[in-house]
Amino acid sequence: MKIAEALRAAADRLSATSDTARLDAELLMAHALGCSRTDLLLRHMTADVPAAFASLVERRMGHEPVAYITGTAEFYGLDLAVSPAVLIPRGDTETLVEAARETFAHRPPPQRILDLGTGSGALLLAALSLWPRAEGIAIERSAEAIAVARANAARHAPCASVREGDWTQSGWAEGLGRFDLVLSNPPYVEDDAPLDLSVRAHEPASALFSGPEGMDDYRMLVPQLPGLLAPDGVAIVEIGWQQAAAVSALAVAAGMTARVHRDLAGRERAVEMVCLANIPLGNGAAAY
Repeated sequence: MKIAEALRAAADRLSATSDTARLDAELLMAHALGCSRTDLLLRHMTADVPAAFASLVERRMGHEPVAYITGTAEFYGLDLAVSPAVLIPRGDTETLVEAARETFAHRPPPQRILDLGTGSGALLLAALSLWPRAEGIAIERSAEAIAVARANAARHAPCASVREGDWTQSGWAEGLGRFDLVLSNPPYVEDDAPLDLSVRAHEPASALFSGPEGMDDYRMLVPQLPGLLAPDGVAIVEIGWQQAAAVSALAVAAGMTARVHRDLAGRERAVEMVCLANIPLGNGAAAY
C-alpha cells in the first residue's frame, strides 16, 4: 500500500473518533516518516507506508491526542515538546499573547515577564519571542511539567528560568519581585464538565479542573496579582467562555481594573488586569 491510499483508509477509520480525521492521519504519517506535513504532501504520497504508521493510528483510535503521540505541538509559531504531564497548547491561548502585544505596542517593552502555571512553557516562550531581551520566569508545581518546560526553554529561550512553585501554598512568591507582565492559563474547568475523551482521559487533571465552578484557582491567584505587578504592570489570565464577569469581579475586589479580550471565534477568552485605572489597556476589549 502506498501512502496516499493509507491516508485515505486511516482518515476513514479515524472519522469515528476525530473531527479532524484527515489532518490527524497526515500528521501521524509525517511523524512516522520523520518529515514535515508539507514534505509528506509534496514528496512522499507515492512512497511505501512506514511500518510504524499502523500503531500510531491505533493509538489515535483510542482517543490519545495527536500531540502526545508525536510529542510536539505548535504555539505562536514555536514548535514545542509536549507530554501527558502538560496541557497541549491551544490556539485560543494565543489570545493572551496577542493582548499583551497590543498593550505594549505603544509603551516601553516589558523588562520582566512571569508565567504562572507554565506547563510546556508556551506562554512565556511566546512572550519572549516578542521581547527577547526581557527576563522571563516561569512557575510550575509539577516536576514532570518543569522538565518539559525547561527542555522547551533550552531550545527557544535559554535565558528563561523555570522554577518550582505553587500559588496555593504560602510563601511561594518570596523573592520573585515584581513584573511588567504576568501571564497565566490556570486550571478553570468545572469538575463535572463534559469533555471530549481525548481531554478527560489523557490531559493532566491538575491543570484542568478547579472546583465545581472552575473558579477555585482564580479565587486564590487573582488577589495575589497586585503584589506581583510593577507600578505599570499588566496581568492577563485565560478564562472559560462563561467566566469573564466572575474573574473580572475578583480583579476589581483586589483593587484592579479588568478588561476582557475575545479569541478569534469571538468568545471571551482572557481578562487583562492592571492596578491603576489610568493605565491604558489594549484595544478591542470590553471593560469592567
